[in-house]
Amino acid sequence: MIRWRVLLILSSAVLILSVAVLLWCHHWLHQPMVFESPHEDGVTVKIGPGDTLSKVAYSLASNGVLLHPKILTLYARFTQQTRVNIGEYRVQTQMSPVDLLALLQSDAVIEYTVTFVEGKTFKEFLAALANEPKITHTFAGKSIAEVMADLGLSISHPEGWFFPDTYFYTEGTTDKAILIRAHRRMQQVLESQWQQRAPKGLPYNSAYKALIMASIVEKETGDPSERAQIAGVFVRRLQKGMRLQTDPTVIYGLGERYKGNIRRRHLSEPTPYNTYVINGLPPTPIAMPGEDAIHAALHPAPGSALFFVAKGNGSHYFSATLAEHNKAVRRYQIEKRSSNYRSAPASR
Repeated sequence: MIRWRVLLILSSAVLILSVAVLLWCHHWLHQPMVFESPHEDGVTVKIGPGDTLSKVAYSLASNGVLLHPKILTLYARFTQQTRVNIGEYRVQTQMSPVDLLALLQSDAVIEYTVTFVEGKTFKEFLAALANEPKITHTFAGKSIAEVMADLGLSISHPEGWFFPDTYFYTEGTTDKAILIRAHRRMQQVLESQWQQRAPKGLPYNSAYKALIMASIVEKETGDPSERAQIAGVFVRRLQKGMRLQTDPTVIYGLGERYKGNIRRRHLSEPTPYNTYVINGLPPTPIAMPGEDAIHAALHPAPGSALFFVAKGNGSHYFSATLAEHNKAVRRYQIEKRSSNYRSAPASR
């Protein structure tokens, strides 16, 4: 009889202890984790191919983030949640171990951004990608011709064909993948804008010609509100058989020889991009235009202006006659040139 009482007491004690342990484990699983220094603000977890939940849990434990990795792994096995996704995750201090498990099984990976700025060149886009440490770099040390071969795109010249925007990516994304996205985006925007172009009066017979014009408009624009006006000037010059005579095309044609100033000899130098020498548009875009510049090229503002000159504050003075233009040049670029003179915003 005494033996049975002892067994009953021991069984009850074991049961009570088991229930207590389970309750404590349940409580721990649902309470915010206490991060040890220096991780009070959270920690980044990286899961690679072949990594298991157990490996991740014990790695977090060794870094003072997860106090009882065995409990989490046992809970995951019991609930059949042992799978984890590849990627980078940000573990916040308010998370519980159950929250952590859900995070590692979600698609909420850390995203990074790279921004391609309107008016920049393909070479500058490549430099922006090269400066992103989380991108997998496949173009390092390659020429532009080699990069184009790697991209496998059906375009002969890269300029203008990659849409300036902010692109989200996860660690390990290749520079190639981002450029292909930018190219597809430019194709979509250009085709959409071309289909909605002004019905009459445009001096281009293809969307690509409009892209060339848009790149010039983008480079000439300091005040965004003037894009359509600038496009209007260039369109009217083309319609009248006048040369475009725009400095950004000259600069592009000079390439690495451009050192910050256009000399008189540059304006008479015969290059395919010198619009002081050639008639019509240059052979390719000279930069990556944004959607607003493309829209302006396809919807130029009406008017009579054939000239414009930078006023020094980012905006321009528009003139219908050469005499009026020459007066504006004297006023804004000769007589009143100051140390803070600029033809475009400082960010360009």
